Amino acid sequence: MDNDVLRNIALSYSPMVDRNRKVTATRLTVSSLRTQEALKADHLLAAIAEVWPEGGQPVSLNIMSETLLNDLLRAKPLSSVMVEIPSFIACDPANTEVIAQLHANGNTLLLHGRPPSLLPREILPCFKHSIIDLADDRRKNEIPGHVEPGVVRSMGFIQSNVRTVAEMENSFARGALAILGWPIEDVTSTESPAASRAGQPDMAVLVELIRRVDEGEDIDKLEVVLKRDPTLAYQLMRYINSPAFGLSVEIGSFRHAIMMLGYKRLKRWLALLLATASKDANMRPVMFASVRRGIFMEQLVAHTGDDETRGEVFICGVFSLLDKLFQKPFGELLKTIPVPERVYQALVEGEGPHHPYLELARAVETETAPVINEYAEHLLMSLQEVNRAVLGTLTMANQLE
Repeated sequence: MDNDVLRNIALSYSPMVDRNRKVTATRLTVSSLRTQEALKADHLLAAIAEVWPEGGQPVSLNIMSETLLNDLLRAKPLSSVMVEIPSFIACDPANTEVIAQLHANGNTLLLHGRPPSLLPREILPCFKHSIIDLADDRRKNEIPGHVEPGVVRSMGFIQSNVRTVAEMENSFARGALAILGWPIEDVTSTESPAASRAGQPDMAVLVELIRRVDEGEDIDKLEVVLKRDPTLAYQLMRYINSPAFGLSVEIGSFRHAIMMLGYKRLKRWLALLLATASKDANMRPVMFASVRRGIFMEQLVAHTGDDETRGEVFICGVFSLLDKLFQKPFGELLKTIPVPERVYQALVEGEGPHHPYLELARAVETETAPVINEYAEHLLMSLQEVNRAVLGTLTMANQLE
């Protein structure tokens, strides 16, 4: 459907991760980049409903435009849509009735930021959780088990702006239900315990399998390698039979998969599995990011690139965090994993035709709207095209989980 609001905003996303390192929801940040244009909340909600239907995985809407947010508060979002309401808006008595109505409609409401004054008593029960920036969290200075005099807390909190593993662990220790985003750089540093466990045996099997597929070896020889890791075989069948893959028949064996897919498409999904093979809990959100990068970059060229280009940008995105997972520079890592030349250029040299798509993917993950706009313009893409790629990515990613 044509949707004017997608022409004037920048969408970005980040995971909401609980203490078990499970992604429980997606935060979708909506930034207005065309402030002179009137933005309609019902148009935005119609676009979101295509990705998050009623009963789907929760999405938390972080609306950066006050005008658009006020319009949305008076619309009727699906119950699967969580709405983040800045504390200064929640404290305004003019919004009390609409907040109460959203709560009555079944929407989960999140109070964003520490209120500048007391909330109206009648809407306090409307908020399920609060979102507290780490820098503003008064709990940091409290003795465990003690609360500041006069402070009453009736809702759980989600921590934002967490940059390190230590900050993450401390947030959970203080009772945080989840954090927004993930400290990828820190969790994959050489000093991190998670990084030392990143290279798992099944990764070695995958690397060998990718190399043999690249060389076009016989199916029998490929099956021998795959049988060394039954868990890997199960994962492969699960991914291939997922709705995102779009096959009309169920794949029952590795041999059947190769017959149906061919070697090029098989290599693509082996690349996906390589990026999601770590068994370390702290690596789950890193793998989450790898999958979404690959899908997003493919979505960006879906209507302009040929099959070869789509396959290459997918692998480029999926492999873009392998250096962190394996704790090796790309120049060394890609000596053992065969990749197309344009993927090598993007990952090792930071240049080439695929590199701007990778930079755009990174910008979408970090909620930096001006940078998203800048890379879109560099690629001669409209904001609408980029936003559709974001929504298409989240649709496919939800189908894979």
